[in-house]
Amino acid sequence: MSKSNELALVKKDTVDVVATKVKEFQENGELHFPASYSPENAMKSAWLILQNTQDRNKKPALEVCTKDSIANSLLDMVVQGLSPSKKQGYFIVYGNQLTFQRSYFGTMAVTKRVTGAKAIDAAVIYDGDEVNYEMINGRVQNLTHKQKFGNINKEKIIGAYCTITLPDNEYYHEIMTIEEIRQAWSKAQFWGKDQAVEKKGSTHDEFKQEMAKKTVINRACKKFLNSSDDSSLLMNHFNGSDDRSQEAQAQQEIRENANGDFIDIEVTEPVEQLPIEHKPVDEDGVIQEEKQHEEAETGGPGF
Repeated sequence: MSKSNELALVKKDTVDVVATKVKEFQENGELHFPASYSPENAMKSAWLILQNTQDRNKKPALEVCTKDSIANSLLDMVVQGLSPSKKQGYFIVYGNQLTFQRSYFGTMAVTKRVTGAKAIDAAVIYDGDEVNYEMINGRVQNLTHKQKFGNINKEKIIGAYCTITLPDNEYYHEIMTIEEIRQAWSKAQFWGKDQAVEKKGSTHDEFKQEMAKKTVINRACKKFLNSSDDSSLLMNHFNGSDDRSQEAQAQQEIRENANGDFIDIEVTEPVEQLPIEHKPVDEDGVIQEEKQHEEAETGGPGF
């Protein structure tokens, strides 16, 4: 069978099946997309990307991955209303499993869609900055941040925070220390077992400010989304896609270490649930194409 015929069969068993399923969800009223989102165009874009996606051994994803995992990854993408062409997520291969992993652009898009948030902003805190806030009912309130230009130095980052502006002009804040941020980074495969800080020349060293903001945005959005009582199809896939990615990664690590004496797998920390208070209502791309896998993995630990 020719390569084009093989691709046509895979497309029929994955893309076409997902398109039919999505249409059923829409007809049943289970799924509603923003006017600006076309599931058909998103899947066309994804299919083109998948034809060039490879595993770590440079084998085509469409050849090594099961059709079920391909279909599930496409469904995860579409139900969340995301598109890989907008850098809102990436297709990552673990063994014979294809997964769709949101980028932080994707996490922000879902957060705005579910909560109606007006804006999601993040800032880095440097040594010497003046940061004040109150803790009210376990939440950060009345956050103020005064910064002098002379304080800006990536080697003197002591933390970062994210602010989600809600429809009622209230604010949700999430703050992380640099130790917490590094703990999040340490869950990813690119971080060495005994590594304490960023490797010189790595993405997390060269673009430390942006990576810190990305991490706190991911944590803030996930915690706030999971504080709502939304049990919709979208939220099921939002959390389910993360679970499937983590499970596929864990299974790959088990296979790779099956003949060794010791298996060391990081257990991802669950996202803390917040009290229910609110119900649902590009940047310039410092991370280049070669860094995308690293970016996807950074979102893995749950924030």
